[in-house]
Amino acid sequence: MLSKIPLSLTYLRILIIPFFVFAFFINSDFGRWITCGLFVFACITDYLDGKLARTLNQESKLGALLDPIADKIIVAVAIILLIHDETIKDLTLFAALIIISREILVSGLREFLASLSISLPVSSLSKAKTFIQMFALSVLLSGQPGNELLLGYGRDIGLSSLWVAAVVTVYTGYKYLVKGLKHV
Repeated sequence: MLSKIPLSLTYLRILIIPFFVFAFFINSDFGRWITCGLFVFACITDYLDGKLARTLNQESKLGALLDPIADKIIVAVAIILLIHDETIKDLTLFAALIIISREILVSGLREFLASLSISLPVSSLSKAKTFIQMFALSVLLSGQPGNELLLGYGRDIGLSSLWVAAVVTVYTGYKYLVKGLKHV
């Protein structure tokens, strides 16, 4: 049973996406807290599945394939939902576009390099970017209740953090691209 935990967490992250979307459309504070909670849960399982796979020596090709896909889907869905309700709008749309574009670009680069048996390890700065991005999206997904909890600054904190994540995203994406192009 223990041998299936890392991959099960990845499956669980994919399976909660419809519930995450459904909760977002519950027009109440409760719905926003559930949405935020499901997103935070997905972030925690993202951390745990990789950590457990390495600790238990249960890294698998399927897990290596599905984990980044699950991550990209949950982030893209969160951004799309926040654009839908106009939490992300105007110039902040560029931050969201930068984040999604980089995720697709780096995933494609990793896939291409994997076909050449070359790995592109995740940098410490990319891990920090992921944390900032997940923090920003969590705060924004909490909606008005989260804004009030943070003394009326929740939306500003979330949007500012999203911009910080976008700037770091550009830098780390550029670094990955430079490293990757050396192998082409």
